[in-house]
Amino acid sequence: MSTSRAQPRATQGTRTTRAARRLAAALVLSGGLVVGGALSAHATTPAATPAVSAVTLAAAPAGFSTGFSTGFSTGFTTGVQAPQAPQDPAAPAGTGSVSVDINGIDGKPSQSITIIIALTILSVAPALLLLTTSFTKILIVLGLTRNALGLQGTPPNQVLAGLALFLTMFVMAPTFSQINDVAVQPYLNQGMSATQAFDAGSQPLKEFMLKQTRPEELALMTKAAQRELPATREETPLTTLVPAFALSELRSAFIIGFVIFIPFLVIDIVVSGALMSLGMMMLPPVTVSLPFKLLLFVMVDGWGLIIKSLVASYAG
Repeated sequence: MSTSRAQPRATQGTRTTRAARRLAAALVLSGGLVVGGALSAHATTPAATPAVSAVTLAAAPAGFSTGFSTGFSTGFTTGVQAPQAPQDPAAPAGTGSVSVDINGIDGKPSQSITIIIALTILSVAPALLLLTTSFTKILIVLGLTRNALGLQGTPPNQVLAGLALFLTMFVMAPTFSQINDVAVQPYLNQGMSATQAFDAGSQPLKEFMLKQTRPEELALMTKAAQRELPATREETPLTTLVPAFALSELRSAFIIGFVIFIPFLVIDIVVSGALMSLGMMMLPPVTVSLPFKLLLFVMVDGWGLIIKSLVASYAG
């Protein structure tokens, strides 16, 4: 009885072992196919291929290497092929030069180039407005007038800046009109190149700045730049003329501001002496002098006189 029972158990154990080996072989074969497919899908990272193959081969039994190598080689040879760069059939062969044309179909500058130039001008417009026009001088004089009156926030900064801007447009209108006639319109009509338009347009602005620039500032900036003095003022380069013009405008603005401060300073001194003589030392003189300052400024039409003097200073 024991012998007959042992034989079926041995046969059953042998069948189980064979089934396990077949299952293991199938798993290894499918594992190889999966690894090969993964390599095919991630062919862009071939550096990970040796590590995957080494780990898988080390973990697989020696008896199942055939199935694994079949699946691995199939997926690997499919996925490791180097991708080919697409070629444009319309691209001309054997040409390495690139040409850029800023003109449109009708021969005029294209709208895109015009917009780029306009945005570039707008980006540097604040610096050009401050250093090459009368804006700086007018704004400083208006600000000093407000301080001379003893008013800190009236008129507001926005009002002073707006008034200075429109006065600048009024003063610079002849110069801007001349720049438009000799440079902007000929360039837009293809009458001259961009370099020629810049040279032609800078001449009217240069003439305006030369009229308002003192020789002392020109000599100062020329010496600071370690250059020789030009034979004539018209030969002064813009790199020297622009800062010299700005210094001249600042000097003129402070001179005008000093003249404006004198009558209001006299009023402050008179009011302060009167208060001291009356023994009212605790009363601030500014509180008493401010109404008299405003009365004097209104009676003589102060804003009109200042604006008229500023405009007349650029008329010569």
